[in-house]
Amino acid sequence: MPAQNKTTRRSLLVTSAVLSSLALAAPAAVAAPKPSDSPSASASPSATPPASMSSVGGARLGRPGTQANLAGGVPALPKDVSARSWIVADAESGEVLAAHNAHWRLAPASTLKMLFADTLLPKFPRDAKHKVVPADMAGIGAGSSMVGIKEEETYSVHDLWLGVFLRSGNDAVHVLSAMNGGVENTVKDMNEHAEELQALDTHVVSPDGYDAEGQVSSAYDLTLFARSGLQKKDFREYCSTVSAKFPGQTKKGKKGKPVRESFEIQNTNRLLAGDSDVPVYQGIAGVKNGNTTNAGATFTGVAERGGKVLLVTVMNPEKPEHNEVYKETARLFDWGFKAAGKVQPVGELVPPKGAEEAKPGANPSGEAGGSGDGGSGMAGTGSKPVASAPAADGSSGIGTALGIAGGVLVLLAGGAFLVNRRWPLPDLVRRRTRP
Repeated sequence: MPAQNKTTRRSLLVTSAVLSSLALAAPAAVAAPKPSDSPSASASPSATPPASMSSVGGARLGRPGTQANLAGGVPALPKDVSARSWIVADAESGEVLAAHNAHWRLAPASTLKMLFADTLLPKFPRDAKHKVVPADMAGIGAGSSMVGIKEEETYSVHDLWLGVFLRSGNDAVHVLSAMNGGVENTVKDMNEHAEELQALDTHVVSPDGYDAEGQVSSAYDLTLFARSGLQKKDFREYCSTVSAKFPGQTKKGKKGKPVRESFEIQNTNRLLAGDSDVPVYQGIAGVKNGNTTNAGATFTGVAERGGKVLLVTVMNPEKPEHNEVYKETARLFDWGFKAAGKVQPVGELVPPKGAEEAKPGANPSGEAGGSGDGGSGMAGTGSKPVASAPAADGSSGIGTALGIAGGVLVLLAGGAFLVNRRWPLPDLVRRRTRP
């Protein structure tokens, strides 16, 4: 393979223009038929995956069962992984190290919010304000996870995204969708963006991931969404935030003056925030979890150790144990870090369809929401690497994406593509006291 193509193929992702630049190296791919909107399309699937699935990313990824090249020197896969579908991928090169029913179309639950965020984050400046009206909250499914948005209150876009990422708030999703022209328009935008990312297993019906007829995705597609979203500074910040303050309801205080206090929200990603039976995973930096009746538990995570950055997606573990989706994700991360550099890949994460349209000079920063720096102004000094994130200690605080770690942009020969040579993970995922 020529040096230029090899460099392009193994380069890191940064912006849509950067990911786009890889299309020339993408393999030919065949997608399975799009799902119908019939009840059977969203009903709980059988325990047996389809005999024929999409071949996007490589033929082996379309085969049912576990796909891995366990030659001599490659550690054995963990035996106690019960998920219907999972994938372990190198976030930098895009190589899929191992997978199990990677293209099985299943209900995604709130992991679909990664696509929602990747689609809408660039549309609104984080300091923009929006007053919530009753119509904004219409159509939220019964039993939805909520962050606690109140009608007639004003929220910043930054507040709303914290609600989406930390509490998986369907109320925050619906408000942002209303700002985007409504749920129907947002669903249309998400489906178009999924197609551009070559996430062809995905069909969006509800932007929040709530169970809906015909709404499906796959472990492969969810990993594409995470990989694309993590190019954006704001996305990296929000998905790595452990806890934050969220605006409450305005009440009358002393002397009848209106007072609006805030309350603390915690990230429901247990590998990031920890739990009684799940420690904080060393090197974790996000991304998103979900759980519904139809989908079961779903999760996509990104973590860094020893200079390697991996993405793991796990969908619907069959074991009924508490926090099982996080436990199985941790086992797959452990295997991936041991196997990285030793195992031959079984496929790859493909770039977007519009790669050939990428032009030199496109903004490579991955900034989101129209902000100048994509950050929150909370960057501190003396921050530790992601891989040294301490275990949960119960203190309040926040982990933030503080910028690109050694993001060196390289103009490839011929000036055709901008490629980031380093993965832009947060410099800090830890807890620290907020002012």
